Amino acid sequence: MTADTRDRKPHPNAKDDLRAKARTLRAQGRTYDEITRELGCSKSSVSLWVRDMQRPEPRRRTREQASEIAKRGWEDRLRLREEERNRAKHAAASEVGTLSDRELFLLGVGLYWAEGTKDKPHARRERVAFINSDPGMIKVFLAWLDLLGVDRERHTYRVLIHETADIGAAERYWAAVVDADASRFGRTTLKRHNPTTIRKNVNDDYRGCLVIHVRQSADLYRRIEGAWCGIVGAASAAVRTERT
Repeated sequence: MTADTRDRKPHPNAKDDLRAKARTLRAQGRTYDEITRELGCSKSSVSLWVRDMQRPEPRRRTREQASEIAKRGWEDRLRLREEERNRAKHAAASEVGTLSDRELFLLGVGLYWAEGTKDKPHARRERVAFINSDPGMIKVFLAWLDLLGVDRERHTYRVLIHETADIGAAERYWAAVVDADASRFGRTTLKRHNPTTIRKNVNDDYRGCLVIHVRQSADLYRRIEGAWCGIVGAASAAVRTERT
């Protein structure tokens, strides 16, 4: 061995430094996973470096720490549920495809009979009037009227909304949905505010309901009612056939 070799100092080993840090962290009660994440080394190396040390006592979480862990777990579950919900909706939407005229006609009849104004023996209302707060329902109803050959010049519109809402914004919103000039809209009907009622529809997305009237629509109404009776009869016959 030469003199130069004897006098040369050994180079520090990087793993020695990691080992020392790992032992310090273990002495502070840190777990293998925590040490691995902080030092960026393998779990097997950490185990080798600190295996002679006493296993630390489990650390007690504060109420705030426990609450935060529970919150993160709940948020993960909610996210997974939302992803599953969206997958189901998208799959169902893709199954619909295009609608034939007959399908749209039958859909519109059912839609009107659920949400539209109906004639009563004690109160004759042979006129077409439809009300809804869902813009999708409104668009389907308008497409159905187009299918029936109802000129849009026969449409009139009116917003129905709580007086505490942004009325101007709601009127502009519905005008855009139906692609109609504001002059086609009648005077907005306001629902009086009841302080004792706990309303849920108080956010910025609340735009009330839109009422669509079709002028000179008695014949159209009779056609709708007749078609609905035909749907009920056909459905009842299908049930009887299935049971026999």
